[in-house]
Amino acid sequence: MSQSPVKLIVGLGNPGEKYAKTRHNAGFLFLDALCHQLGSSLKADKHCFGRSAKVTIASQEIRLLAPDTFMNLSGQAVNAAIQYYKIELSEVLVAHDELDLDAGIARLKLSGGHGGNNGLRDIIQKCGTKDFARLRIGIGHPGVGRDVSGYVLKPANKADQQNIDNAVAESLRVIDLIAQGDYPRAMNELHTNLAKVAN
Repeated sequence: MSQSPVKLIVGLGNPGEKYAKTRHNAGFLFLDALCHQLGSSLKADKHCFGRSAKVTIASQEIRLLAPDTFMNLSGQAVNAAIQYYKIELSEVLVAHDELDLDAGIARLKLSGGHGGNNGLRDIIQKCGTKDFARLRIGIGHPGVGRDVSGYVLKPANKADQQNIDNAVAESLRVIDLIAQGDYPRAMNELHTNLAKVAN
C-alpha cells in the first residue's frame, strides 16, 4: 500500500449515551481528543451517516468522521464519505479499539484483515479493499472468546482507562506525521514512545 497524505480520519464506535464510555468506543475517544486539541467539533453530516468536521493538520486539509451507524455498519458511513468527498481509501486512517493489544498500547498498521473487529469487517466489505491505514488502540482482552462482546461493551476499569487515555495522547503526538503520510516515522516514534511509557 502506498503512503498517501491523509484526507479522512474515521473514529469507530457505537453512537448514543449507553455506549459513550465503553471500550468499543476507543475510536470515538481518539476523535474527541483530536477535536479538543484542534479546537474543532463534529457536526451532523447528512452526506455520510455521521458527524464530521473539516480541519487542517500539518498543512493538510483533513475531514474527521464519527459514524452514527452502529459499529457493524461502519462501512456504510466510510463508503459514503469517500464517494461524496472524492477520497481514496488509501487516504483514510481508521482509529479503532484493538483486543489484541494491551490497554496503553497503540499501533499504526497500513493494511490487513479485520482481526474480528466488526467495524473493520464492514469497511473492507463495503469498500472492497483492505488497503487503508489503521490506528489500533489497545483495550486488552478478557481472556476468553465468549466474553468478548460483554467486555467491549462495558466501560474500562480506572487503570485501563488511564492507560487508554495515555495511548490516545501519545498517538496525537504523531498526528502531524500521520497527516503527511509519513507512516514509517510516525510508527517509529509512536511505538518507541509507548515502550518508554510502559517502562
